[in-house]
Amino acid sequence: MKLSKAQREHVRMKFGGLCAYCGHPLPQRWHADHMIAVVRDPWGANKGVMQKPEHDTLENMMPSCPACNISKRSLSIESWRVWLAGHMRSLNEHHSIYRLMLAYGCVVETGKPITFHFERVGHNIWMSGV
Repeated sequence: MKLSKAQREHVRMKFGGLCAYCGHPLPQRWHADHMIAVVRDPWGANKGVMQKPEHDTLENMMPSCPACNISKRSLSIESWRVWLAGHMRSLNEHHSIYRLMLAYGCVVETGKPITFHFERVGHNIWMSGV
């Protein structure tokens, strides 16, 4: 779905100009992400064709910073949460600089589960209609 300027502004303001996932202010070149992925075919004759076009709706669009959208890819919210948590474990196990930053108190691990911004502010906001 190609968003009009008004639709794009509606998506941007769903969370007051903040990324629906990390909660940081959206940069100038923010992304309108399909929360439930439309999954585009990356190869061959069907390159770029949506495999799940029923998810290509304005209600399914979330304002996202590029880092979150690129990281999320076509993962579901729960799969992305697990993927992100796995990276935290990987930092501890395989990155000596990270372990040094922990030792020097530059990084503090909270042990908190990954909670997305839209979950902290409430589902009813993003579920509201246009």
